[in-house]
Amino acid sequence: MAEGMSRRSSMPLTTATPEAQSWEQLSQHIGEEPDRINGPTSSQAVLRLFGHSESDVRVTLYRDHHAWCPYCQKVWLWLEFQRIPYRIRKVTMRCYGSKEPWFLQLVPSGMLPALELDGQLITESDVILLRLEQAFGPLGLSLNDPRALELRQLERLLFRAWCLWLCSPGLRPRQQQQARDQFQRTARRMEQALEQTPGPWLDDQGPGGVDLVFVPYVERMNASLAYYKGYRLRREHPAIDRWFEALEQLETYRGTQSDMHTHAHDLPPQMGGCWPDVSEIQQSLAEAIDRGDGLGQEETRWIGDDAQRSSSVALTRVLRHRHQLLALNPLGTDGFDQPLRAALTHLITGHPCRPTAGSAAGLRYLRDRISVPRDMPLPAARLLRQCLEATAALDGPASPRPVPSRDRYDQDPQAFLRHA
Repeated sequence: MAEGMSRRSSMPLTTATPEAQSWEQLSQHIGEEPDRINGPTSSQAVLRLFGHSESDVRVTLYRDHHAWCPYCQKVWLWLEFQRIPYRIRKVTMRCYGSKEPWFLQLVPSGMLPALELDGQLITESDVILLRLEQAFGPLGLSLNDPRALELRQLERLLFRAWCLWLCSPGLRPRQQQQARDQFQRTARRMEQALEQTPGPWLDDQGPGGVDLVFVPYVERMNASLAYYKGYRLRREHPAIDRWFEALEQLETYRGTQSDMHTHAHDLPPQMGGCWPDVSEIQQSLAEAIDRGDGLGQEETRWIGDDAQRSSSVALTRVLRHRHQLLALNPLGTDGFDQPLRAALTHLITGHPCRPTAGSAAGLRYLRDRISVPRDMPLPAARLLRQCLEATAALDGPASPRPVPSRDRYDQDPQAFLRHA
């Protein structure tokens, strides 16, 4: 998959370009939608049974539409690894839209995640996990075990060190270095904990519940520190890299996994801002992430679907929502129709296809708003971003409307929900 995508993204742009395929022609390449009820973990699922009957469902998980909420991901992963039948109801996060009135009647604070277990409502992710343990048994080491309690405390220390470095504006160079050093020391403590077990996990029976507590924010640390600080978490901390690599072999984790681009731009409005330590390496990594390039082990080394499968997945998801994507693009439906078909032609054929003049900014606007895993899995999204960028490059260097950082109302899901 990685080699196939590399060949596409590095293809010379001077080769003859075919005409953009029609929507009817493109539709011949779509694949079958996976079984969202009993198949692999999917962000599009609203019911998960794992082979059980729907009458066996005792749990309803309330999580955000875009799969941006780290606390939701923690509970989502636990249910998936334990294969507990459950329903999903999706709620808008305030950073990208208005909270649904029906959810505010249920949870006046609007807090996510929330979970109903046997008709009883529970909020706060740690409380939810403990109640799930009581109902269905622990996933590996109990979260109340003394070792698990120590590790959970370490996760909070790592979170605070990350926030101090990432979210403190106006740090002077010496303060930046101190924040970096504090984060590194705490990350090394996580490495030491990993090295105490015979495998790659924090739980020697792992991956266990205590590993899942770390997953959401360490995934976000890996992305945000590369983008804003030029810090390569997985290169600096080999034991954490081995832990990530083991996670990435698991289909269940990959179904919830986001990518660097999504996290780099969904975190600022959630955290009150993310502040760069400007340097040559930081700018280089940020530009690569925005172009849609993978960063090797900093993002993923696992070998998943091949390029043909990934392109089919990406195409299927785009065609499902093409009318909304065309209408919401700054170029408008008529102006963006041919450029989008040109990019999708490149996606399917592997050959560059020239867009209409003046379309580069519109293509890059869509490139910057693909969200993983909300829209599609990471390999498909990376390939689609690369094809959008390669098509835009045939037109010119025009920059898109910037991704907002105070809010993400550009990602309001309402138009897509009405279509669904």
